[in-house]
Amino acid sequence: MTTETPLWFTSSYSNNGGQCIEIAANLLAARGIVPVRDSKRPDGPVVDVRADAFASFVNGLKAGRFGTV
Repeated sequence: MTTETPLWFTSSYSNNGGQCIEIAANLLAARGIVPVRDSKRPDGPVVDVRADAFASFVNGLKAGRFGTV
């Protein structure tokens, strides 16, 4: 069963004083997107990222292509 309501979560690695994003991975199968929002503004804008673009981003992070922040 698939829901159209985003189920938001923040990574367990996010413990940096609120400078986090949240994603709703539950819409990946149904809609092919990963919604992303600022954890400090849950009522703010949401960016819908295509699944393939999000996967490329995560793979880039894992490979260290973006340096450190």
